[in-house]
Amino acid sequence: MAQSLHNDAHHVPPDAETLAWLRLLLTPGIGRITARKLLAKAGGAEEIWQLPLPAWAECSTQAQIKALAQLPPDWNRHCETLARWLTTPATGTQHALTYLGHSQYPDSLLQTEDPPLLLFVQGPEALLNSGAPWFPYPATLAMVGSRNPSAQGIINARDMAQALAEQGLCIVSGLARGIDAAAHEGALQSKTSKAPSTIAVVGTGLDQVYPRAHTALAQQIALHGLVISEYPLGSEPLPRHFPQRNRIISGLSQGTLVVEAALQSGSLITARLASEQGREVFAIPGSIHAPQAKGCHALLRQGAKLVETAADILDELQGINMPASPIPQAQAAIKTKVSEQEPELLQALGHDPMPLDTLMARTGWDAAHLQAQLMELELDGMVARLPGGLFQRIAHS
Repeated sequence: MAQSLHNDAHHVPPDAETLAWLRLLLTPGIGRITARKLLAKAGGAEEIWQLPLPAWAECSTQAQIKALAQLPPDWNRHCETLARWLTTPATGTQHALTYLGHSQYPDSLLQTEDPPLLLFVQGPEALLNSGAPWFPYPATLAMVGSRNPSAQGIINARDMAQALAEQGLCIVSGLARGIDAAAHEGALQSKTSKAPSTIAVVGTGLDQVYPRAHTALAQQIALHGLVISEYPLGSEPLPRHFPQRNRIISGLSQGTLVVEAALQSGSLITARLASEQGREVFAIPGSIHAPQAKGCHALLRQGAKLVETAADILDELQGINMPASPIPQAQAAIKTKVSEQEPELLQALGHDPMPLDTLMARTGWDAAHLQAQLMELELDGMVARLPGGLFQRIAHS
């Protein structure tokens, strides 16, 4: 291809270099470790293909040499797909690439043990065309947690992300269901004009959205933040992609906050990677009875910093003084709307998930009356109904 893959050469590498990086990424059997060895040997992606065979042999196996010697499968289709993607972004957004050694490659990832070779990027046209750095470092915080959080966990994530974004932090997460989505939504609701306010690191090619239910959210992030992936266009949401992308989430960030997580949660992988990368790890505590809090409590026992307010994180990461505005302290936020009996019921409910029979014993009310009161509180957004017939009081910041 003689022409550039993009109509703005200021941000996109020349055609030959772009294709060299794409070929390296797509060559079967060439992982990131081998690719970095080849890059170190050759001095650049284009130069890899000009190396003599003995130089390849110093870095590669015989099977890898055979793969390097030929174009990747469906090469022409991949080239055409990339050219089309780069030149036809959605209105208000831009598509771009950055790679190891590129001026726009995030410094924070270069400091990690296993940086991605290439990043596909979608973001606001004004940002990606401005010449300014795309990735805000070091003012970044990863927020991760359960895909099946409690109602309180969703509120905590959304409120915390909004508060931190309004103080200038960029919120990094994975566009997954649950805590990830709430974190992105909270950052997008911030009243700051800072861009990007949030970064979504996804486990698919950027020509698709997973889960599909988050298509609208991904579009909003692309307009006000960044959506990035190390996977080539057309990549499906394979299970192995998501643990791998966690190292990018933590690597882009000064610290990682776990909002809710079970003991076997993938969020704990992100926290472990953050610790190995020398980054701060934070956790929000929860009820000793809540399965979603077990992972956070395990992190706290291992030395993670306990977080109750946005100021806890800001003080640690930036030294920014911020008035303590607890997320979420229910006692200061409870609304009394429905009846004079509500305060008594909320006091009996406490802050842990609770079954109906325990509430009946605590209040002395019959089941019908208690169910009616709980329904009114639920409609008011003050109580959540959980699986297993449990109820939980919700706090709002």
